[in-house]
Amino acid sequence: MQLLPTGLAYFAEVARTGSVTSAADTLRVAPSAISRQIAKLEADLGLALFDRKPRGMVLTDAGARLVAHARRSEAESAALVDELRAGTDHEARPVVVACSEGFGRRLVPRAMARFRRHHPDVTFELDIVARQEATRRVVEGIADIAVTYAMGPQHHVRVECSTVTDVAVIVPAGHELARRDRVGLAELCDHPLALASPSTSQRELFDLGAGIEGLTVTPVLVCDGLAPLHEFVRDGGGVALVGDLGDLDRDAFSDGVSYVRLDHPVFRQREAQVQTMPGRRLPAPAMQFVGVLVSLLRGHRDDDRTAEPA
Repeated sequence: MQLLPTGLAYFAEVARTGSVTSAADTLRVAPSAISRQIAKLEADLGLALFDRKPRGMVLTDAGARLVAHARRSEAESAALVDELRAGTDHEARPVVVACSEGFGRRLVPRAMARFRRHHPDVTFELDIVARQEATRRVVEGIADIAVTYAMGPQHHVRVECSTVTDVAVIVPAGHELARRDRVGLAELCDHPLALASPSTSQRELFDLGAGIEGLTVTPVLVCDGLAPLHEFVRDGGGVALVGDLGDLDRDAFSDGVSYVRLDHPVFRQREAQVQTMPGRRLPAPAMQFVGVLVSLLRGHRDDDRTAEPA
């Protein structure tokens, strides 16, 4: 149900798609109707909201500020409609979380289970997506919360918690590195190595570190999925680089692999973050759940700092 004024809703969709034609297809209205609404909005404001380019519509600075407002309003309108339909039961609406796969492996499901012990009426939707997609979903109001990795300043989201986390090497249980506390980059590269694709932040930083050390690396497997990497290592195919927070427990040997920290300063450029939409008033359950996520993320950081070698 759309509660935004028509002109603002049309404007937000053009901003999302970058094209009047694409927005018209999504909204199932004539492109001319969208163009008229945007022209009226610009005339009323006395500001240009888009730069018209040959390849699409590009937001001006004023347009970027307005679309942020529109997305906040749209997200809060959707939450209000859900609450109205649910009567006085404000916990009926699911808390929507988007996270990258590493966080979806352990940390986020653990946080959800912990939260539901005290709030059994709250339900969740969890979407496992690429790290940039998790952030985009919060920016556009599709998700309430993102838990993801980020590199550099984040200008379009509110960062509720940010911490540098260790990168891990997974090795078969019983491997010569299995009982080590840390391993260096050069030593790691002496083993058959499985890596994520070059499009990921982890691989980008690994390649940067290898370049700094003058190392030439040819991975024996390139894969972005955690499950295949774990199975590859478990069956003795080599070792793999992962960054899934929560796997660095010193007693985590039960699934046939062991976890060892990779020691190199280049990986400190990447932060684990809990993100929400700036200025948006989240429903109470979502805000309370943010607190649980922040507590767990900071707790893992503190555990990593105090962990002793096995």
